[in-house]
Amino acid sequence: MRAISSMATRHVLADLAAAAVEAGLPELDIDSVGGVDAAERVAAGESFDLVFLASGALVKLADAGHVDAATVTPLVLSQVAVAVPSHSSEPATRPEGTAFADAAELREALRSATRIGYSTGPSGTALVQMIDDWGLTDEVGDRLMQAKPGIPVAKSVAAGVVDLGFQQLSELVGQPGIRILGVMPSDCAIDTVFAGAVVTASASPGHAAEVLAFLAAEAAQPIKAEHNFSTP
Repeated sequence: MRAISSMATRHVLADLAAAAVEAGLPELDIDSVGGVDAAERVAAGESFDLVFLASGALVKLADAGHVDAATVTPLVLSQVAVAVPSHSSEPATRPEGTAFADAAELREALRSATRIGYSTGPSGTALVQMIDDWGLTDEVGDRLMQAKPGIPVAKSVAAGVVDLGFQQLSELVGQPGIRILGVMPSDCAIDTVFAGAVVTASASPGHAAEVLAFLAAEAAQPIKAEHNFSTP
């Protein structure tokens, strides 16, 4: 069976798919690309059985008839975290696990940053919108650097291309050359629910639904936690 996903969930989906095979379910070949590209390929009619994207993107695909709306299933909740180069003098992660005490402190960090990295997809869109809502676009807009689709923000942080990077925590953990300050403060947190759905063009919708149900089952939660995802 074929599936497509955004890069943010590629590692957890690989482990979940392996667990599904061990449970006797069909093997899943997952193509992980930029979220925008994944949605466009499904919309173009490419042959897939399952698609895994941010829930908002799946709703749009369902509305257009590309995925079975009845099968859209929340799988994981992902938080956006903040990272700096490993040699940065920024303070370590706070005891509560956040990068900054509150939104006010984060705004000051944005003002002080020379270059700010952010990702494609819903989390990047939300960050840019938040900056605009704060009235900071004119002040920091020319310092915002969006990573190319499928390229992790961590790579730009490690290379020193940006000195403050925002991306899903699961995408930052374990990347070399960076130090994760923590997730965004609760008063300005950016959380994304990633979900799965059966593609309407699937040749095996029944089997696809069985695999999707396994990925959403309670037994799969430990694997998600290992990859720094929580339950929606």
